Order: sequence, then C-alpha cells, then structure tokens
Amino acid sequence: MDEKRLTQAVRLFLEGLDVESDSAEMDETATRVAKAWVRDLVSGYATDPADLLGNAWAEGGAGIVLMKDIEFTSVCRHHLLPFSGTASVAYLPEGRVVGLSKIADLVDCLSRRLQLQESLTDEIASALMTHLKPRGAACMIRAEHCCVSARGPRKSGAGVISTSLKGAFSSDPVYKNKFFQLTR
Repeated sequence: MDEKRLTQAVRLFLEGLDVESDSAEMDETATRVAKAWVRDLVSGYATDPADLLGNAWAEGGAGIVLMKDIEFTSVCRHHLLPFSGTASVAYLPEGRVVGLSKIADLVDCLSRRLQLQESLTDEIASALMTHLKPRGAACMIRAEHCCVSARGPRKSGAGVISTSLKGAFSSDPVYKNKFFQLTR
C-alpha cells in the first residue's frame, strides 16, 4: 500500500468537502487518516492466511473445536464505513490442529480488509478448509454496520447474522445443529 498516495487522496477528499481548515492542519489530518487505514483498518492485506494456519500439527480428536465471540472491526467495501461485531469459528479436526490464537489471528487478518460481512464469513470457513483440511468448518458472524446506522435507514442497533458451513457442518445435521447450539 502506498501511504503517500493515500495521504494525497484524503487531502483531495477533504478539499472536496470544502472543510474550512488551514493547510497545515489539513495535511496533518490527511497523514493521520492514511496511517490509520494502512496500519490498522486494512492491515490484513499484509498477512496471508496460509502463513497463519500453516503451522498446524498432527493431533487426534474427533470433536468440534470452537472459538466464540472473537471481536473484530472491518470496513464495508461498498460504503467504506466500519462494521464490527463478533465471529464464532469452528472446525472438525482431521488429524491436524492449529493453536487457538491462530483462529483469532485469522479473523483479524481477513476482517482487516475491505469486506462484505457475507464474504468475510465465507472466507474464514474456506481458509480453515483449505489450510487445515478438516472434516468441516463453520463461521457465524454477528455485526452492526455503520452503513445501516449512520446513513440510509439510520437504524442503530440493527444486527446482521451471517453463516458459512463447510464439509460436515453442511452435510451432517448433527454437526450443524451442534454448531448452532454452541453459538447461541
């Protein structure tokens, strides 16, 4: 990412808004905004999910591994406004497990990109399937969107739930029901 070009773009954006400000203050604001985007809001582009999940190790176990309520903030790629909430992520190991912190890291990596909630949900489950090769993976995201609360319908507190079920979580009603039961 080119922080200098982003700074120039933010400066142009502020000028387009006819924001009354002196030039030095506008430059400082533009620099601060560009840094926030590169270093925080879209920093996930600098990380590859394969690197996060590539250090899995051989381990038995046939039960569900579930991490609930992983907090995240992302940016809607349609409106460039934030949405935030929690992700619950599960997988059914097939001889390979990964450190639990890596599941939270995966949510951070993928949520710190321009996203749609539906895509983010599917990308998390798909990354687990691709890199861990489990019998199944599932993700449920609950989030609130600024594009709903701050513009358009202006409905503060309206939540969105999205799910992605892969492998056994999709094909086996027992695992599907257990996932939904555990994420309540």
